Amino acid sequence: MIRGKFITLEGGEGVGKTTNLAFIKDYLEQHNISVVVTREPGGTVLAEKIRQLLLDNKSEAISDQAELLMMFAARAQHIKHVIEPALAKGKWVLCDRFTDATYAYQGGGRNMKISTIEWLENLVQGALRPDLTLLLDAPVEIGIARARERGAFDRFESERVSFFENVRRAYLLQAELYPERIKLIKANQPLADVQRAITDVIRILLGLSSLNCSASPRLGNVK
Repeated sequence: MIRGKFITLEGGEGVGKTTNLAFIKDYLEQHNISVVVTREPGGTVLAEKIRQLLLDNKSEAISDQAELLMMFAARAQHIKHVIEPALAKGKWVLCDRFTDATYAYQGGGRNMKISTIEWLENLVQGALRPDLTLLLDAPVEIGIARARERGAFDRFESERVSFFENVRRAYLLQAELYPERIKLIKANQPLADVQRAITDVIRILLGLSSLNCSASPRLGNVK
């Protein structure tokens, strides 16, 4: 059986991950691909409980080190019980955030050592890496304004603007380091244009010609 593909969707707050996750799922299913949609932290019963603890802004203060270890504990469960079994069955896994988010939020936002994150990544994941990562990027002020429309903020969403600026810079650094895997999508353009850019990238992964050959998956300049 041919192993499935692993696609991750990344980005800061309010960049449209939920909307575009559903769009990608529908697009893949139109091409007769069996898709497992999941998220991080989360994806299993235990990992979802860890997620609740991490997002609860009324619980006891979580140290940066504990936060990092909880992320990878949830990820270990997720990989063992959801991601790897699905890929082994030939299904495609579409995940809302993965380890790039750890480099962004804990590495960039919390200023934790990248070497520590790398060590944990290798320990927990082994050789597993996404086949494709779509990084939805927008200026922080736009993302926060969109997130505010959703209602009350969770523990991460309640951070200062400087935290999210650091998160964004870390995400963009990841895109520079791994340009073959991470495709940068300008998320502050009209939704139709965002999804056109996403479609172009997905078609390449499917082995199809691009719908818009003049469009690059790395769109626009970052402000």
